[in-house]
Amino acid sequence: GGLRNLLQLKAGTEQGVWDFVRTHMKQLPVYVSKDGQAEVIAERQGYLLFDRMVAFHVQRGVTVPLSAAEFYAGLAQRFSERDGMYFLPEQVAEYDKKRMTVGEVLQLQLFVIDEASAIQWLKQQLLKKPQTFQELHPQFLREIGGWQKHEKPLELSELLEQNFLRYDGKGPIPKQIVSWMKQSATLRELISHESRVTGHGSEDSGLVTQEPRLLREAKDRWYVPDPNKASDLEKLRERSLLKEFEDYLTPNQRRLKVFRLEAVRAGFKKAWQERDYATIISVARKIPENVLQEDPKLLMWYDQAVTRSGEE
Repeated sequence: GGLRNLLQLKAGTEQGVWDFVRTHMKQLPVYVSKDGQAEVIAERQGYLLFDRMVAFHVQRGVTVPLSAAEFYAGLAQRFSERDGMYFLPEQVAEYDKKRMTVGEVLQLQLFVIDEASAIQWLKQQLLKKPQTFQELHPQFLREIGGWQKHEKPLELSELLEQNFLRYDGKGPIPKQIVSWMKQSATLRELISHESRVTGHGSEDSGLVTQEPRLLREAKDRWYVPDPNKASDLEKLRERSLLKEFEDYLTPNQRRLKVFRLEAVRAGFKKAWQERDYATIISVARKIPENVLQEDPKLLMWYDQAVTRSGEE
């Protein structure tokens, strides 16, 4: 259909990526509500748009021209973000209009079973309220009861460090923490007083303050970074994932009973870019058969690698 023709010409280009995303977004519902509450449209979230875009390229035997970091940064530059979802300019007005009629957005119920879902769960918690490690830890332990057996267990500290930012009490208080603090009447008063005194608003650069109560309240809270910072974190995370993937390549690693799924995905993506199908096939064969069959992303890389290696 239209999508296929659209991308045949520009396959593997940055332009092709954004053409795909726009066409895909056009087909997604703009607003969904249930019992008078707006619902999150899962497919409009950044990480699922990224997965979709990658799959689109791979299934057509095309290299993926953007890294995750570049994709998320580009998404934030080109599209409007609302409640963790992305919209086309013409869709966002409709969403805003309908969104005004409801109080809050019904969050997706997330089951934490692996690293990817743990990151989404943490994001959900920290968007609602920037929290300290001590506040998050007991909640996190309650959530990970269903962690998959083959997925390498990860410490909360590692998940936080690779995906989120912590305010260390130095410099301006980040706007994400400021907007949460404004929910408290006392802190709100302090914040507006500080903004008047220092002449700095608490806009994009955060709140410049020496007020001990505000600093104490904000210190050590983890928060969701804005897209540019998120892109820097994503680059570092990818590096650590690829380093871990290297371990899976060693010949003495015969079977992978417990492994980091995100590392395998990152490694497969890199190997695909380099048309190194043998690496994808050899690592995929170390993974338990049922895991490979049940993970659509891994299976996609593997099937395509087998097909391509037959061709070349």
